[in-house]
This record gives sequence, C-alpha cells and structure tokens, in this order.
Amino acid sequence: MHHLKILITKQNGKQSVGKGFSPNELKEAGVNMQEAKQFGFRVDVKRKSAHQENMDCIKSHAKEAKAKVAAQPKKPKPTFKAKAKS
Repeated sequence: MHHLKILITKQNGKQSVGKGFSPNELKEAGVNMQEAKQFGFRVDVKRKSAHQENMDCIKSHAKEAKAKVAAQPKKPKPTFKAKAKS
C-alpha cells in the first residue's frame, strides 16, 4: 500500500504532514489498532486531535484493504489425526 499523507493543522492555521494517525481518528473511522497495523497505517499515540480529512482517508483506504483481504483465497487449516493408542 502506498504512503498515506496525514494532515495536521497547526495553531497558526498552516497544515503540515504528520507522523501518524491519532487513536481518536482511528476510533471514529471504525478501525481498531490491530486492523490499522494490518493495513499498514502509521499511528501516532501522542496525538489527541481528530481531523475529518484524515478520518475520510482512513475510511477509504480501510475499505480497499478489507476488499483485498476478502478477495484472497483462504488457506485450509491442517487437520491432525489422533494417534492410535497401542
């Protein structure tokens, strides 16, 4: 998956690229921390803010990632036979 741009609005009104999505943004987008790691999202646990642009980005990329995972064929689990007692 390509690099996602995380936008942060500073106090002076300028936007910059952040180090990761905040946990609040993930929560509001409906993605937990485990899914975020599986999808390749970077998470910055120090951030507390939640920006709508970032939540929209998370939602769209998570939807694509879930579709990719669903399209992959599942491997059958190996079956083990019980050993016969002698």
